[in-house]
Amino acid sequence: MNRWRFAISRRWFGYLALAVVFAAVCVGLSQWQVARLNETRSANELVDRNYHSTPVPLEAVLPTRGSYSPKQQWKQVTITGSYLADSQVLVRNRPLNGQPGFEVLDPLLLADGTVFVVDRGYVPIGNMQDRPDSIPSPRSGTVTVIVRLQAGEPTLSGRSDTRGELATIHLPDVQKLVGKPTYTGAYGLMVSESPAAATRPTAMPRPELDEGLHISYAIQWIIFGVMAFFGLWYAIRQEYRMRNADDPEEQERAEVRERKKLTKPRSDSEVEDEILETTGSRYGR
Repeated sequence: MNRWRFAISRRWFGYLALAVVFAAVCVGLSQWQVARLNETRSANELVDRNYHSTPVPLEAVLPTRGSYSPKQQWKQVTITGSYLADSQVLVRNRPLNGQPGFEVLDPLLLADGTVFVVDRGYVPIGNMQDRPDSIPSPRSGTVTVIVRLQAGEPTLSGRSDTRGELATIHLPDVQKLVGKPTYTGAYGLMVSESPAAATRPTAMPRPELDEGLHISYAIQWIIFGVMAFFGLWYAIRQEYRMRNADDPEEQERAEVRERKKLTKPRSDSEVEDEILETTGSRYGR
């Protein structure tokens, strides 16, 4: 046991402390990945629960213009009103299937004089210009629209808005453009409308439900934490062998390890390295 006393020193206790700190960080990162996984699963469950829900009247879900709960995302609601075609807004930098384009926002004027923003879908960027070549017009007159609720988006610092275009679906900005009291808690992705327009922008697709690689990353962080202690043990063992290289028992163990190494079948890479080394020495390289 006295041969191992070197490990009971300030230096090795310092290494042990570093290994413990590293392992603790790895455990924390693993738990963070598990938390991310749980968040992803909750979001996926919300989509499954609300995406094909029975449509209900808007006022039953959003009693005020500013009300909205994250649990209401993707919930289907029905709205009746008339589109304010002159107040149409485009949201730029919205790719779909790798193609840049815009989302088309058409404010819907309700019977009580308030406005609800309907995202009618996607249109691609033009072939020869930075705007769409054409935008399907909304239906005139009174329409009943089914939408899926979405939270309004924050603004982006450093992004300027141009006439008829916004960088994000920031509903207070839409309200300024419309000039009428507007629902600012949520907007809606259009599912259908009756009567329907002759053509419409491309409908926004259902989100892909994927849990990602969080569980794999969580396991990897735990493995990294365990490896820190294996590395510490390996370093202690190597120093023990160097300190006791002249000890007969340690020399005998070293000989046993060497014999095992020699009798162990060589891998293809080891054979290839030997051939390359022999060839190199033959030609003076």
